[in-house]
Amino acid sequence: MKRIDVLRAGGIAIVLAVTAGAWLQAGADMELPRAAGSLKFAVIGDNGTGEPPQHDVARQMTSSRASFPFDFVLMLGDNLYGSQKPKDFIAKFERPYAPLIAAGVQFYATLGNHDQPTNRSYAPFNMAGQRYYTFSRGPARFFILDTNLMDRAQLAWIDDALESAGEPWKIVSFHHPIYSDGDRHGSNVELRVMLEPLLVRHSVEVVFSGHEHIYERTMPQKGITYFVEGSSGQLRKGGVTPSPLTAVSFADDRTFMLIEITGDQLFFQTISRTGRIVDSGVIHRTPDASPRSSP
Repeated sequence: MKRIDVLRAGGIAIVLAVTAGAWLQAGADMELPRAAGSLKFAVIGDNGTGEPPQHDVARQMTSSRASFPFDFVLMLGDNLYGSQKPKDFIAKFERPYAPLIAAGVQFYATLGNHDQPTNRSYAPFNMAGQRYYTFSRGPARFFILDTNLMDRAQLAWIDDALESAGEPWKIVSFHHPIYSDGDRHGSNVELRVMLEPLLVRHSVEVVFSGHEHIYERTMPQKGITYFVEGSSGQLRKGGVTPSPLTAVSFADDRTFMLIEITGDQLFFQTISRTGRIVDSGVIHRTPDASPRSSP
């Protein structure tokens, strides 16, 4: 099905025709609706350093929640760097996010390559001891994958879980991006070969990853918008070389994301630790979209 992408930069609108199950509008001036009853959450990745920049991002998240009361946070992996003893969970997770935790905000973690596999049993990460899992909130079902080991059992689980999901929005997160112009790692093509056919066939609209210590949003790929949010604690300054794949990239400072879903619209804002909005937009879902074909 043909849809229209409207991208705005510097006040200039660029209109593109794309084939997708969803379409997207973006611009640095786009506000979140902050609607009563909408689904609101935040996204962070590669955050667990325990260093001042992580605390800066956490404070900005707490400040944002005063006007945008998100209920939970998706963590995209590398939730802790270096030592991962009990004291490190305090220094690199509980202390930075203490105001959010005290307010009842839930954190849902993805395992990254720096995370110990046993971290899935740490109760505040809400993984229930599982490497990969799913949960639902309102109109969305979330699928948290473990791309450290993408075996046949997990692929079969992904296929079944996506097939059985009845929620309108299907949102997937995993650590290693399958589309990225990041300079350090870039696109993980091996994972793309395994995952993309499932994501496309089951009409996933949005994918979140980390790993590259930058922020990046791709142009829709076969109807899916891919976000890389790997700069919520770490940063590889200037670590992206945009190609036509990249819609927006930012590698000048640490960031986090705010997401709001209302009806068939998913709004997003990406915010730096100083409060600067570096990207924003809305993804329009096509209601009752039929499964997309994949090669």
